[in-house]
This record gives sequence, C-alpha cells and structure tokens, in this order.
Amino acid sequence: MPTIRVELFEGRTVEQKRELAQALTDATVRTLGGSPDGVDVLFFDVARHDWATGGKLWSDPAPPPSGNG
Repeated sequence: MPTIRVELFEGRTVEQKRELAQALTDATVRTLGGSPDGVDVLFFDVARHDWATGGKLWSDPAPPPSGNG
C-alpha cells in the first residue's frame, strides 16, 4: 500500500494531524482497497521561510492591495 507524504506549514496541532491521517487512510482504503495498516502517512512541517511560491518566500510580507477600489 502507499506511503502518503504531507508537506504543510508548521503550526498544525497533533489533533489536526491525527484527523488528517485518519481521513487520508480512510480515503486510500476506500479508493484502492487493502487494509488501513498498509497505509503510511508522513508529515513534514515546513517553516514559512523555507517555502517559496512564484519566487517569493511565504514569510515575506504580502504586498499592499492595489488601489483599484
């Protein structure tokens, strides 16, 4: 069965991760079959300064909204 890698910004609680692990496991078994014991979920917490989208770090302040209003 699969190993599911989840990368997300740090700050989620253990309970949130527990619930997500269960939901991902349930969906995997429902979709692919097999046993829940065969599904591994790995969580990787990433600091905002270690993640960039479009060349901009998520830790950088957001630009001010444009004055189109």
